[in-house]
Amino acid sequence: MLSVGGLARSGFLELRLLQLPARGVCSAVIHRKSPACATWCAGASVGPPSARHRLPVRMTSGVGGGDVANDAAGVVTGASGWCGSLADSAPVHLFEHFLVSAQQVSGLPWWLSIVAVTLSVRTLITLPLAAYQLVIISKVEALQVEISELAKRLRYEVSVRARERGWTEKQSRFQFKKNLRRIVSQLYVRENCHPFKASLLVWVQFPLWVSLSVALRNLSLHQSAVQCDLAAGGALWFPDLSSPDSTWILPLGVGLINLLIVEVFSLQRQNPTRFQKLLLNFIRGFSVLMVPIAATVPSSLSLYWFISSLIGFSHNLVLRSPAIHKLLKRPLPGSETPYRDLLSALVNKYRK
Repeated sequence: MLSVGGLARSGFLELRLLQLPARGVCSAVIHRKSPACATWCAGASVGPPSARHRLPVRMTSGVGGGDVANDAAGVVTGASGWCGSLADSAPVHLFEHFLVSAQQVSGLPWWLSIVAVTLSVRTLITLPLAAYQLVIISKVEALQVEISELAKRLRYEVSVRARERGWTEKQSRFQFKKNLRRIVSQLYVRENCHPFKASLLVWVQFPLWVSLSVALRNLSLHQSAVQCDLAAGGALWFPDLSSPDSTWILPLGVGLINLLIVEVFSLQRQNPTRFQKLLLNFIRGFSVLMVPIAATVPSSLSLYWFISSLIGFSHNLVLRSPAIHKLLKRPLPGSETPYRDLLSALVNKYRK
């Protein structure tokens, strides 16, 4: 931690207030197979497996190529407005082809291919971003003591200057807030840890989640050879990935794992603000709402949501490891047994 005196001596910050310029600061559709789809699947099943996989993936995008699917019986389940635009967007088509190519290259059943794709995307893309977020947050937290000390000095200088200049209380508060924002901004630049960088994970992860979800929905609902493969590509209690999970096991799993993630996150906030409490309650409510939503979409989506949340929770636990903290050059946690402490905190929270 840099001392206040050292920072002032370096000439990095100057608290001369009068010379400082102000600086400004759709997818809930229950799928039922129609006779037309059965006819399509029967027709698509003729020939060797390699020939079946060469059939087009999409019917409306033109990305899959060919007019075979357009000539098939049945009507594509679609949506109008922005939902239709999203379903027919380039990122969604890209993920459709990525999913189909991954399944064809690996030769895995569809349910296992979805698990493998989710694991690879979450591990290769979002895990490094989560680690980067952890580094940024740790730097911001480490600056809080220095910011507090500088704020005390700034408050004193503002009070002295206010008596000299005859500022009102409102003018004094304005000068204090303006210059404190400048000082904090300079500290963030010095440490290269602007809090906005910590939100990079959200800006990447959410579009990925939406694009993969819509891509799986398109593949599961559009009448094509891929849909027929998905209908036979499930396992255990969800043999048909193109239909909702009638047992509600996957939807309940989605809700429970998301609630667990929220509760683990809430333990990191010892004295949450009112806004943080409202945000946590909103996320809890959304996690519960995901259960009926997951029960109305194809099982491929609910499987993806469950596996994605499970991997995200696992990554959260991995990043709590003292070894990872040491690797990231982050201050070690207060305890050498973070997992045991986490379990005890959860038990104590709900035992009360």
